[in-house]
Amino acid sequence: MRRLLAHEVRGVGSLARWVARRTHGVREGDHAAAYTGPQTAMMYGLLFVSVVETVVLTVLLTPWPLVHRIMLVLDVYTVLAVLALHAGCVTRPHVAGADGSLRIRYGALFDLLIAGEQIASVRVERRYPSGGLVQFTPSEGQGDDGSVLDLVVGSQTSVRVELTEPVTFVRPLGRTGRAQVVRFHADEAEELVRVLRATRP
Repeated sequence: MRRLLAHEVRGVGSLARWVARRTHGVREGDHAAAYTGPQTAMMYGLLFVSVVETVVLTVLLTPWPLVHRIMLVLDVYTVLAVLALHAGCVTRPHVAGADGSLRIRYGALFDLLIAGEQIASVRVERRYPSGGLVQFTPSEGQGDDGSVLDLVVGSQTSVRVELTEPVTFVRPLGRTGRAQVVRFHADEAEELVRVLRATRP
């Protein structure tokens, strides 16, 4: 419950940053890499459906004031939640640090910082996995070595990072894991890979 409340607070902060056109965690000299491309149309579609549902239910439930108020609160919350999720993704891009580090994020739900010396190789690799946002494939018989973490956006990943050693990551609801290969999506994958290779120590 505490983690969910923290997500809600960060979501409100993301809305404020979105309105102010400010990003989070991007310093001077860093390269910000957006990743919202594959999901933007879906997000706005979901937002449109939520608004239409709110209007329709407002009309249909007018004879029942209490039910009308409850549904109105729930519908407005849904609209704000969708906006906050998208705002979080826009204002919290991936970051290739000037020091060679890489910060992989998904809004306020996922945040993994990898030091430059931990990156063994990075390349563009386009994949289209099905399933949820965070997918973990443990290696068999090798401990954490070779374990793969996929951070999927719009059913795709486009960058593959191989590490010198496994790193610990935290899932959105708090469970942890360790992976030595991380695959994620960036809208301008080639540019991000170029920057990472140029800044590697």
